[in-house]
Amino acid sequence: MEKRLEDIIPIMTIEEDTIISKQGDITLAFVVQLPELFTLSDLEYEAFHQAWVKALKVLPHGSVFHKQDWFTEAAYRIDPSHLEKGFLSAASERFFNERPFLHHQCYVLLTRKASGRRVATSLASSLLSANLLPAQLRKPKLFQEFQDQCGQFQRIMADSGFVQMKRLAGDELASNDLLAGLVERYCFLQAAPDEKMVADLQFKENFKVGNKHLQLYTLADVDNLPPLCGPRINYERYSTDRTKFSVGFAAPLGHLLRCNHIYNQFIFLDDPNTAIKKLEEKRLRLQSLAAYSRENTLAKDAVNEFLNEAIGQQRLPVKAHFNVLVWTDDRLELKGMRNLVSSAFSQMDAVPKHEVNGAPQIHWAGLPGNAGDFPANECFDTFAEQACCFLNLETAYRSSLSPVGIRLGDRLTGAPVHVDLSDEPMQRGICTNRNKFILGPSGSGKSFFTNHMVRSYYEQGTHVVLVDVGYSYVGLCELVGGYYFRYDEKDPIRFNPFYINAGEVLDTEKKESIKTLLLALWKKDDEQYNRSEYVALSNAVQSYYCYLAQHSEVFPCFNSFYEFLEGEFVATLNKDRVKEKDFDIANFLYVLRPYYRGGEFDYLLNAEQNLDLLNKRFILFELDNIKDHPILFPVVTIIIMEVFISKMRKLKGVRKMILIEEAWKAIAREGMAEYIKYLFKTVRKFFGEAVVVTQDIEDIISSPVVKQAIINNSDCKVLLDQSKYQNKFDQIQELLGLTVKEKAMVLSVNKANDPSKKYKEVFVSLGGQLSKVYRTEVSLEEYLAYTTEESEKVKVAQYAEKWGSRKKGIAVLAKELRDGQNKTA
Repeated sequence: MEKRLEDIIPIMTIEEDTIISKQGDITLAFVVQLPELFTLSDLEYEAFHQAWVKALKVLPHGSVFHKQDWFTEAAYRIDPSHLEKGFLSAASERFFNERPFLHHQCYVLLTRKASGRRVATSLASSLLSANLLPAQLRKPKLFQEFQDQCGQFQRIMADSGFVQMKRLAGDELASNDLLAGLVERYCFLQAAPDEKMVADLQFKENFKVGNKHLQLYTLADVDNLPPLCGPRINYERYSTDRTKFSVGFAAPLGHLLRCNHIYNQFIFLDDPNTAIKKLEEKRLRLQSLAAYSRENTLAKDAVNEFLNEAIGQQRLPVKAHFNVLVWTDDRLELKGMRNLVSSAFSQMDAVPKHEVNGAPQIHWAGLPGNAGDFPANECFDTFAEQACCFLNLETAYRSSLSPVGIRLGDRLTGAPVHVDLSDEPMQRGICTNRNKFILGPSGSGKSFFTNHMVRSYYEQGTHVVLVDVGYSYVGLCELVGGYYFRYDEKDPIRFNPFYINAGEVLDTEKKESIKTLLLALWKKDDEQYNRSEYVALSNAVQSYYCYLAQHSEVFPCFNSFYEFLEGEFVATLNKDRVKEKDFDIANFLYVLRPYYRGGEFDYLLNAEQNLDLLNKRFILFELDNIKDHPILFPVVTIIIMEVFISKMRKLKGVRKMILIEEAWKAIAREGMAEYIKYLFKTVRKFFGEAVVVTQDIEDIISSPVVKQAIINNSDCKVLLDQSKYQNKFDQIQELLGLTVKEKAMVLSVNKANDPSKKYKEVFVSLGGQLSKVYRTEVSLEEYLAYTTEESEKVKVAQYAEKWGSRKKGIAVLAKELRDGQNKTA
């Protein structure tokens, strides 16, 4: 016999953002934002658990705590705005299109049952009742008291620092012409409010809602409960011999259960004195029957222990029930889902009961606002501490709303998330600077991550200066049309530190950088210069630019500067009778002669191309061929520092990034340690960030510059696969100041990657307060742009030459590779 839903629905009305049932129960609903999965430590799980227990204790007797976690299958949809950001961003967007993941929504419903209402059972459910009349009218005072108590509950949870709770408004609970409310969504299993539809509910024969086939699994029988429970369990896939990785005790029924499901958690807070009195009566009955059955003796002892713990340790006795409702559009999938659910419960050492006869009443009681009608015979007695162990404590990774950041992947599913590693952590007070320290051995995916980060920041308007020694960024530089400086016998590296863009003036910093360069060319590292020599150089630079202002036909470069020194400046020194001991101009000109026209290094400081370094947003310095050169390397490093400091101070309101790969070792060795210290301490004041990348932990230990300046002033630490250092990771942990939780996270990297996907994981720590592991998964186009494999780089270069540009070459090669993979499949 069919019934109309409007005739039997137990909700009478929704007023003042409160659900009022026909039995007189009142319910306040909250949407809850939980911590992200795989981000809490053992101690944090314990603290989170205690917060739930503490919050439950403020609710009045006769209350029902109903937590409802929705996990619905979804797929990533292309964001059209990302298609316009650039070639690689568009490729990434298409790559992740239709990537499946579980969408999670968490609600907490707090119900105050009407006093004197009948006790609901499976045979006395409102679903089966012919007439529903309120047991009592609402009392304003009672309603206000309950609101205040719910407010205390909300405050306790917010103060814990783990969750955010927001009260659901009436239009979010009830439906309108456009959007479905929470009540309607539960009835018809609608994942989102805009998925409005009406469907038949069928409980007989097959449990169905429309074309969805449902199964209900409960944890309500004491015999099926796990022998032990706690706030957390070990997640063996990410654990090692030295570290134990934690997830919430009920995590297997949450995000780790990969299918459409709702996890309902009910905790009933009745009068503890009444509960204890009933248990005392039960204990006496069992005691009198103990002589007739050993089972009665064991049951009596169990009740006795429960009473001793309740009274001796001041525990709050409650009734609890937990169930998982799964559904699918394909009935053939039900068997597979049954196996998934059984496996999930077994990870908790529990046994689920597949509900058939009692499923309608239990499902009906899960309707928001109808928890007071839950069948009492489907509950078990426990304490609040144990009941809270079964609460789902985690949600999926969340994307940052910041416009700046990098696209990484959710660790569990690979769904793309937007991560801000620079601005948002500073705004939240987690970090005090934007600097980053990246550590990853060869083959760990370090170059892919750094390429991906640099490209993302460049597309968002950042000025990028890269210093490399391994040809890791050549492809990206060419793709974005950046300046590429490298040394080659046929095409040696060229700069022009004397050039000033049109409209600019010679400022103090420019003069100081030129003087530093001239001193480096003239004097050795251990050779001192006196005050008079410094003054003479200052006068020479100032006079040279005055000379240029009067002679517009003279091109600013080292050649014209040298000629100016030989002519006008020597005459000025003779006129001022400057003595040789104060400034030996002959020695100065002789030492600098190799950099003048016809000299060995006449190409170095006389460039006529790539002169506008200030306004060029992507500059790559490749130092591999000169990192051991005693003359070229110090000069080039000084020019690099001058370029970035000029950007740092002159480009107001523009983000700047300098990334130093393995070259930092050579830079520090050549006397640039003080500059690195200065850079890491001050770059944040100029809307900039300094990034250092290394692959060997020995480099950290051996360099006081890195230990003192870089690590201490890099609030963002990025570590890739450290499994080869597992047995000596304590040293790394101490040097980087990682917590025990962060150590477990680092050593879990790449422990259980999805074999069907090609990616590497990366650990990110922000200020030691927020730590996560992400996937670095890129599209085929991005892979070809970032790859450091020689054979792949050669092939990309060949296609770029054939098709006229690297962008076109990568697009064609990627299409050919995909077509080949599809044919193979």
